[in-house]
Amino acid sequence: MTGFWDAVWFAVSVTVPSILLLLFGVALRRSGQVDAHFCMQASKLVFNYGLPCLLFVNLFGSEIHYGEQILLLLAGAAATLVLFFGAELYAWRFVPAARDKGVFVQGVFRSNLGIMGLAFVLNAYGSEGLAAGAVYTGVITILFNVLAVITLSRSGGSAWQKLRLVGWKIVTNPLIVAIVLALGMQALHIGVPKPLLQTANYVGNISLPLALICAGATFDMRSMLKMSDISLQASIGRLLVAPLVAVATGLAFGLSGVPMGVLYLMSATPVAAASYVMARAMGGNDVAAANITGITTFGAMFSAAAGIVVLRSLGLM
Repeated sequence: MTGFWDAVWFAVSVTVPSILLLLFGVALRRSGQVDAHFCMQASKLVFNYGLPCLLFVNLFGSEIHYGEQILLLLAGAAATLVLFFGAELYAWRFVPAARDKGVFVQGVFRSNLGIMGLAFVLNAYGSEGLAAGAVYTGVITILFNVLAVITLSRSGGSAWQKLRLVGWKIVTNPLIVAIVLALGMQALHIGVPKPLLQTANYVGNISLPLALICAGATFDMRSMLKMSDISLQASIGRLLVAPLVAVATGLAFGLSGVPMGVLYLMSATPVAAASYVMARAMGGNDVAAANITGITTFGAMFSAAAGIVVLRSLGLM
């Protein structure tokens, strides 16, 4: 029983800090101390500066085991593709409306890597896990964007134009730029002055707490009460099916310990907030996309903790 309670405590230590920051954001919004404008501006600050600094500092100062990283990235890409094609098959058979199909598929395969995933990994493994999570975020984010364009293109418009637009967004994505820059400078042994590195560290340290507070402040509980069939089905796929597929894929690739933990934690997150923005921009059912975001944000705290207990008890992470 000691091992079981150790696993429970580990799950609590990983998920509860994120839950408390989300609730703090809810309390600040309800008390009028922050508003939608603040959250919008703070989210831009986090995305453009905070998270890139966090990823750069941790990657630049970490020893990266490329052999393990390649297996982790291959497993992550394989799990994402299994979820994508499985969701496409399900949508073809059970989702009648064209504008619902892409939103459903995206809700199943696209996890929140940059905020919730990195927060879970940091709480679980510290800087060692964060370095692995940073590379994972950069590579899998590219795959997410390409697959999202493919599945949402059925809603109308030129798929080629949308692919070009997303390609440009990928090239100029601050997170991906920071990851490539850190890996390149590390490989070429290019140093960074200590004052600059410390400043970047300060900026990076505010990113995850601020992002979680803003996520809590913008969380709409009413969306939880509007569970359409598509929203509920996609949420089940994201919260239950996606983590199971990730673990099965990780086992097939021989992962265990930190790599398996990173793969699971990155997969056990809510749907990415960007899914709503992309669905709305590309003519998908944006109401269903918002509902999926709300349901999975709430549900992931419990499903992720349950999975952590099981995997930790089995010695897999």
